[in-house]
Amino acid sequence: MIGLIQGLTEFIPVSSSAHLIFVPRIAGWNDPFINSNAFDVMLHMGTLVALLIYFWGDLVALLLAWLASIRDRSLAGDPQRRLAWLLVITVIPGALLGALGESFFDTFFRERTLLFIAALLAIGATLLLLAERMRSRRRTMSDLEPVDAAVIGGAQALALFPGISRSGITIAAGLFLGLEREAAARFSFLMATPIVGGAGIWKARELLGGGLVAADVLPLVVGFAAAALAGLAAIAFLLAYLRRRSTALFIGYRYIVAILLVVAAIANR
Repeated sequence: MIGLIQGLTEFIPVSSSAHLIFVPRIAGWNDPFINSNAFDVMLHMGTLVALLIYFWGDLVALLLAWLASIRDRSLAGDPQRRLAWLLVITVIPGALLGALGESFFDTFFRERTLLFIAALLAIGATLLLLAERMRSRRRTMSDLEPVDAAVIGGAQALALFPGISRSGITIAAGLFLGLEREAAARFSFLMATPIVGGAGIWKARELLGGGLVAADVLPLVVGFAAAALAGLAAIAFLLAYLRRRSTALFIGYRYIVAILLVVAAIANR
């Protein structure tokens, strides 16, 4: 179940980190394995596999274009080379903040109240709402400039706060910058690949040499597979959905969940 939640909410703009905090609390799942580093790594690897499978052709082309730009020391007017370097720019803010504040984000926010998570869900919803109201929807990915990539990358760093949503905040940033909805989502997913992969590898370093309990292997494999399959479905769904519709469905969902979390927090006092 946790794997499915991770895969779906990592890419749909409703915040995977918030769901992974409040769902176990409300459901009464007290198994420490759910919050273990090993399980977190496998969930990240599952969503990474979903990205690699769905965008395999794009990612290979971008990697080759990036290597060619380094070899030639030139973008040579190639839009693929240009896009590859824009994606590199987006990674920097999140990678720096994640590396510097890893222990803080991994422990502090898991202990926060439901009211705290509800507030961040509502803030993320409001940002998406404002982006929808203010958007021009005239630009495509080929229109992006380095400063745009830096802005979207900076927005991605804010996703370390549970409830903001990595896909939600980056899509909102793209809309604020005038991107078409589908273009904003596609750019969000492409830039997620190195950051999700990097996060998984960074966390996995703690597992090296530590070994795993045999009983944990099956849950890890199941969680990985569930996150990968759900992630693939979520990516395909969102890109198709945003070709014709706005993000209003997800904005409404976030507000409703925030209200329910407030009610739950008050009821449990």
